[in-house]
Amino acid sequence: MIGVPRSGDTPQSRCEFYRTTCQLPTVVDPDSGLITMQAGPVWGVMMPAALGQAVKVDLEQRRLGGGPIVSHPRSSTWTFLTRSDISQKLLDDTAAQLFRHGVTVIGTGGEIRLPSPSASPNSVRYWVSPAQGPLRPSGVVVVEAVRARTARSRQQLTQAKCGGSTGTQQHLQ
Repeated sequence: MIGVPRSGDTPQSRCEFYRTTCQLPTVVDPDSGLITMQAGPVWGVMMPAALGQAVKVDLEQRRLGGGPIVSHPRSSTWTFLTRSDISQKLLDDTAAQLFRHGVTVIGTGGEIRLPSPSASPNSVRYWVSPAQGPLRPSGVVVVEAVRARTARSRQQLTQAKCGGSTGTQQHLQ
């Protein structure tokens, strides 16, 4: 796993790999050794890990790619690194739904932390699906996968509730 320190791997060498091979605009914080990037051409879509797993499976099944994805174990969240193609209209139209499900879009100017070989235990990040090059999924596709997944979950919950009330209504008649 790339998020785990390897012999000879330093924050500077990892940052250089992210910049040159993955085309991620990363920097190393000199005090903490954390590797961060400011969202610009690359955005992040952060969500609870369980939802992230479902979205990843959905994207992979549709052959739309599932990564790169960063895990934040302390907060049990995943961040999908995406292209910055999410329109303001889509953000406005989906804001309430995304918020209800703990999903945050990290847009231009936001900070995204990446796995670093010298991160402190309180700030550890791991790759679920490592960045290996400049390819990233569309942010629109990731947001739409979140919407589809959360709509299916809501439908299943509604069906379960309606199924229970239908049985009660039939019994009362």
